[in-house]
Amino acid sequence: MSQVFRKHLSMPGLINTVYHHFLKIQDPRAFSRSTKTRICDHLMTGLAIFGLKCPSLLDYDRKRKDHAIEHNLRELYHVTNPPSDTYLRERLDEVEPDALRGAFKKLFASFQRGKGIEEFEYLNDSVLISIDGTGHFSSSKVSCPHCCEKKNSSGGVSYYHQMLGACLVHPDKKNVIPLCPEAIFNRDGATKNDCERNASKRFLQHFRREHPHLKAIVLEDGLSSNAPNIRMIQEYKLHYILGAKPGDHKFLFAEMDSRRDTSYYKENSEDGEYHQYRFLNEVPLNKANRDVKVNVVEYRRTNTKGKETTFPG
Repeated sequence: MSQVFRKHLSMPGLINTVYHHFLKIQDPRAFSRSTKTRICDHLMTGLAIFGLKCPSLLDYDRKRKDHAIEHNLRELYHVTNPPSDTYLRERLDEVEPDALRGAFKKLFASFQRGKGIEEFEYLNDSVLISIDGTGHFSSSKVSCPHCCEKKNSSGGVSYYHQMLGACLVHPDKKNVIPLCPEAIFNRDGATKNDCERNASKRFLQHFRREHPHLKAIVLEDGLSSNAPNIRMIQEYKLHYILGAKPGDHKFLFAEMDSRRDTSYYKENSEDGEYHQYRFLNEVPLNKANRDVKVNVVEYRRTNTKGKETTFPG
């Protein structure tokens, strides 16, 4: 049985899993007759561009008729008619991001059945989920109805798209296990920009619905160290490790400086570096949210040349 699972976790097996899900996605366009290029061909081509390490869509368009690339598209990615880069952009723009969610869920299920999740358990049988936002489009000239907008001081407008990405990570592993990202874009009729915080709410809701029993620790940067986000993480019965900088959390670090129960620990490692730790448990996050109690750890490392680095910093 384990051999069957490992077969599904090979590159061809994973691609095949995605392909069978993409076959079920309905074409958003209502054509009067069947088209030469299926929507599945566009979706699989989009995946192939990453797998074949094309640095851009233009690079893909130049290479798509190359014998080796054409062979891989057909045999490995099941693409019967590779689209041009322009046609690819047009068709993929119309696909709802949530239509891809099932592919991530099926891949995760295959990995789970193959006992791969157990290898990613880190603390108290919990996995680590690293979450962060990233931008993938910005322009002052090109836009679409779903673009978020940012006005600058001179009155100009920038249009952009962002995404909230998440994956399972482990400090001893180079590979990560991706979870379905959450698109950050304005829905029809929206009057306010979508944002990373809203996307985080959607992500946690989807994650807990799809993985109701998975024990996990959420890893996020300092932008997420706020009371609403912490309450939301706790609501979904997840733990968290969040970044926090002194400039953004003055109350938190002032408490560490003033309270007598702040603990300190120092050590010299075998490589000659000097390490300092201080931590405080059950401290209010800030003055406005004293009911939100957190544990705070600050770590300083001094290397052999005397350079000191503070985490967080």
